[in-house]
Amino acid sequence: MSDKRPLDIVVISDVHLGIYGCHAKELVQYLDSIDPKILVLNGDIIDIWQFSKRYFPKAHTKVIRRILKMTGKGTEVYYLTGNHDEALRKFAGFGLGNLTIDNKLILEVDGKRHWFFHGDVYDVTMKNSKWLAKLGGKGYDLLIIINRLVNNILERMGKEKMSFSKKVKHGVKQAVKFISDFEQVVAEIAVDKGFDVVCCGHIHQPIIKEMQHNGKNVTYLNSGDWVESLTSLEYTSGQWSLYQYPVSKARVVLPEEEEDGSAMPWEDISKVISFPQQ
Repeated sequence: MSDKRPLDIVVISDVHLGIYGCHAKELVQYLDSIDPKILVLNGDIIDIWQFSKRYFPKAHTKVIRRILKMTGKGTEVYYLTGNHDEALRKFAGFGLGNLTIDNKLILEVDGKRHWFFHGDVYDVTMKNSKWLAKLGGKGYDLLIIINRLVNNILERMGKEKMSFSKKVKHGVKQAVKFISDFEQVVAEIAVDKGFDVVCCGHIHQPIIKEMQHNGKNVTYLNSGDWVESLTSLEYTSGQWSLYQYPVSKARVVLPEEEEDGSAMPWEDISKVISFPQQ
């Protein structure tokens, strides 16, 4: 326990467990390195849109195990639903021990009102063309797979890696107007609602910045993702900071543990991601 970093709050979003692009091994290593009082899972943790019994590797189940282990050791875990795990929205308000499922979270932190939510409700694409967003999700996953193959080749050639999806997302979202100035809209709503800090995920763009609306300031936070950015938000000693998992060419190997010695059976996965009817 002594080698873990004590933190007041950690925010993670857009993990997308259940898709090929998810960096679950890296996330397990990160979770093993921290000891937060509060862990906010800010949406799209399990990619239920593309969920398949055929693809849910051991590393993905380990992420779930680590989170449940944290709740057992006293960490308050808030699972806030996103668009890819919107099936859990009917369980908003469900609580079991230190685990709570909800659509949003409001916390008073050091005298400042914090508003946490995934952010898809302010995405024009999500509101008007859900089928298009789902199609984009599958295309995004395929693009990540292709990108990894290309980057492996570039790495062997000693050339710099590139991100297809960042270039595509930037061009497509501007051309089709998928998101109408997401950060500004969120900041304006947060100011109107009287919040000092607003924290989202969804757009996979990790950032901390000060914004203004009607002469009032608001701190906008985005925790990024664990598909490309491999980032989280950490709050300690009265301030927020962005954490980024260190990039390494070495293959990530997780230690085998007695409890994780074999892949979690499907029945056990179902118990983790299913909840009793209310």
